[in-house]
This record gives sequence, structure tokens and C-alpha cells, in this order.
Amino acid sequence: MELNTKQDFTRWMHRLLDPLRGLYSAGGARLHLGDTGTTYSPATIEMEAFSRPLWALTPFWHGGGSDPAWEAVYQNGLAHGTDPQHPEYWGVYGDYDQRFVEMAAIACGLIFAPQQLWEPLCQTDREHLARWLYGINEHTLPECNWQFFLVLVNIALKKHGMPYHPQRLADSLKRIEGFYIGNGWYRDGPSNQKDYYVSFALHYYGLLYAAAMGDEEPERCAVYRERAELFAQDFLYWFAEDGSALPFGRSLAYRFGQAAFWSAYVFAGLDGIPLGVVKGILARHLAWWDAQRMTDRDGVLTIGYAYPNLIMAERYNAPGSPYWGAKTLLVLGLADDHPFWTTPALPLPKLDALRALPEADMLIQRRGGDVVAYAAGVCERYGHGHVPEKYAKFAYSTHFGFSCARSQIVLNENCPDSMLAFVPDGSDYVFVREASQRWEVRADSVFAVWSPFPGLEVETTVTPTESGHRRVHRIRAAFACTAYDCGFSVQKHVPGYRETVEAHAACVENGQGSCAVRGDGEGCLVKADPNTNVLYPNGEIPAIRYRVEAGETVIETEIVTRTV
Repeated sequence: MELNTKQDFTRWMHRLLDPLRGLYSAGGARLHLGDTGTTYSPATIEMEAFSRPLWALTPFWHGGGSDPAWEAVYQNGLAHGTDPQHPEYWGVYGDYDQRFVEMAAIACGLIFAPQQLWEPLCQTDREHLARWLYGINEHTLPECNWQFFLVLVNIALKKHGMPYHPQRLADSLKRIEGFYIGNGWYRDGPSNQKDYYVSFALHYYGLLYAAAMGDEEPERCAVYRERAELFAQDFLYWFAEDGSALPFGRSLAYRFGQAAFWSAYVFAGLDGIPLGVVKGILARHLAWWDAQRMTDRDGVLTIGYAYPNLIMAERYNAPGSPYWGAKTLLVLGLADDHPFWTTPALPLPKLDALRALPEADMLIQRRGGDVVAYAAGVCERYGHGHVPEKYAKFAYSTHFGFSCARSQIVLNENCPDSMLAFVPDGSDYVFVREASQRWEVRADSVFAVWSPFPGLEVETTVTPTESGHRRVHRIRAAFACTAYDCGFSVQKHVPGYRETVEAHAACVENGQGSCAVRGDGEGCLVKADPNTNVLYPNGEIPAIRYRVEAGETVIETEIVTRTV
């Protein structure tokens, strides 16, 4: 589908949100979209589902759109959800409460669409809403992007003349400053992981702040804008020419939220990247996602990535969580006569074939329409689920995706694509890189030291080549084991599928591309369990099997890929 005019983007919004009409509770404050669970209560799950469509509706209203039915739903929902006497009351909360996350969407609605969400409320309903929002100041929030939720809530309260907390506001802004690491990049609190939370959270909220507070705090707003301009130069590299974005890190269930930064970039008036280029990224990205199987038969978003998939989900992915992706529709907040709507969508500019992103701890290669990130494996050992799979593989590809393990027992359940997997003698357990202990992102390679299990230490150097990449592993083992150096997963049950195993090589191909691995070991295939790859439900992984004895072993594997 083509996305050029404001009407095109508005139709995309309606296709996203209209399936939700009629599913809201009688009072409008809750939205039940499914029966899977999270770490928070069913009532909070339904409150989250209520709030997240506001990420699209607020800019729609801000930009001049009108839909009385949606306005009525959200006016009623805000009034009833914050009324302690109403049966749909969202309730009291505690420290680290998920409802603080959802307050951000409501706060932005009050800031940018007051005519729809604030002014129609009676004085009592306004007081209930303001009092409920103010509660975020009375509790502890994680030291991460959540600090921006408190900032946005207090800005909304301040702008409407309601009680707010200047000291907590100042403290959170100071904490956010501590997350900045330079060259446009943040870390998300104490975590060293760099992922989409840098783009669709920290920068996104910073640019919303800049749009809302330009007159009150011009210096801080200028800083947020300058950092976003720097970040944009690197973030371009995360997008392929076909509109797809790099599958990497957590919260991929937010799908098209991957491009939310670019909407905020335009909304905040930044122009370091030509407007047509930004429009092209957004238009192609939304069109790419429109072609994926991301909804159920009724048009409601599912948990998953390119198809419904609970295996790769985090513990905080509720049925309504994917609507976080609606942040990318912030461009609807642009005026009807904004040049964005008449500027032709342009392709990506000429980008380096190889670019080091040291702040992101990765090296990016662009080749044949594929974007591959060679990651240093910088991550927490434990987090929200599948941390090694989402951060510690050697390579992540827009074409091949990556796989999430069903278990750590036997290779087919572990499906260790783009990993070096160890199986100790006499065991079925599979051990892979969880996190690197030391690493270095160089101009032409990535070096890391890691230990998958006590008694095993590995030094790995990954070097991109003209045909793929090369891995050299120096292994120090206290015991004998078998190691499998695995290539990308390749989709099966599609036209042109074929697999080949030779003495020192293995290859899996289909009509859209191939992955071959070569080395001094024995070629083999890992028959990955279904629903493990984020892009497709069935895949096969070519690998080289090596014998590793106690002592030091050096192995070298060549990964060759082709994409169509």
C-alpha cells in the first residue's frame, strides 16, 4: 500500500483502531482484547489496552481530526477510570506500577489534545483525573525511561493549573540526564542494553517534551533536539530499503513502533535528515508491516512479531501491549498544510556499507538489501525473557530474523541461530553466549570475550566479508564437548526450499535467499522447532559441528548469505 497524503496515514490509523470499536467496557474505561496474562493484574491489562490507542488518537485530534465516537469513548473512560466510586475505577497503585506507563499516553493527550480529553470533562471529573495522575509522584519508579512518564504527567498537570510536584519533576529530568552517554545515544537506566527504547522511548519523549515546553525551557528543549539529530544519523542504519527494521532487542511486539522516532523527529520540527527521506522511512515501514500477519481474523493486533507468537514475548506483553506501536502515527499531529504531506517519499540516502556504532555496541553491514548488525553481546544476563537471543547472538538480520529458544535442552528446542552452541559430553543441555565479559567494536570487526558455562571461555572475532561474515573462536575448555557454529535460520515450506549437507559445509536456501556455513568441522542442520523465528513459523539452521577437547581449540567458520 502507498502512504503519501494525510488521508492515507489517517486511513492506516482507522484500519489499526477501528477493529477495537465495540470492544470497550460499558463505562469506556477498560478494553478486553484477550486472555493471556502478564506480571500485572487483569484490571491493569484492560487499562493498558484502553490507554495505548491514545498514542494515535491524540495526534489525530491535535492535527485537526474529528471523530465524535472516539472522543466519547475516551471522555467517558477517563472520567470513569479515575472515579473511585465507579465500578471501572483503575484503582490505587504501588511502586513500579504498570499503570504509570499508561499515564504517559493520557498525559500526552491532555497536553496535545485538551479540547477532546480535558475541556469536555466536568470539574469533578477533572479533579478525579488530576488526582489519579498525581499519584505517580508518591511512588518509586524504575531508573530507566519510566522517569519520562513522571515528567509528562507533571507537565500535563502544570499546563492545566492542577497540583503537580516540581521537585519530583526536576529529579526525574536530572536522572534522565544521567542516562545520556554521548553522540546522540542514551542507556536505558542502569542497563547497558541499547535497543529501541533509545528511539521510541527516551528520544521520543524528549522530543514530545521539546514540542510542549519550547517556550518554558528552551535550553533543555534545544539539547533534546540536538541529541536527536545526532542519533538520527546512526538510526538510519537500522532500516532496510524495503522498509523493514532490524529485529533486535526486547519489545519487538510493538512492531511498527520501531519507526516512532521518525514521527517524533518531524513533529518536533527537526530537519537534519531531509523531510522526504523521513517520509520514505515511515511510509515504507508502515507498508512493510501492513504486509505481515500481525492481526487476528478480526483485525486486532496480536502478540508476536511478523506473525502471532507468544514464545518470543516478554512477561509484560499483554493483549493490548502491541498498540504501543501507535506512537509511529504521531505524524498525524502535523497540520494539514505541513510540507510533509506533499513532499515525495524518498529512498534512503547512500549509506556506508559498513558502519561501526560503538555507542550501540554493534557493527552494521548493509549488503544486497539486507541489514545485518554484528552485536558485541552487551546485555543483562537475566531480564524480561530471552535476553541472550535478543541481544547476544553474533548477527541480527532484517532478512533472516532471529530465533528464540523453547528450552535449553537439545538443539532443535534451543535453535541457536547465529550462535556458537556447546553441548558437553554426556549432556543434552545447550550453552550459548549469555553476555560478553569484555568487548570491542572495531571499524571492521567485533571482538568479545564470553563464557557460556564455568570451564568454558571463548574469545570471538566476527569480521564482515563481501559475501557474509567470518567468525574465529579461541576456546579454552576444562572438559570435552561438541560445539555447533550456526548460521542464520532460513524459512522452509516456501517455494524453492532446499537443504544441502556436505563434509565441511551446510546450506539452506529458498526462493528468497540462502545461508551457507563452511568450516573444518562437519556440516549439519539444526531442525529448529516451529514458532521460534520471529519472522516466520518454520525454519532450518545450517551449522558446522566441531569436536572440542579439553585445552585450547581455535575454530574458524565462514557464513555466506544471499538475499533476493
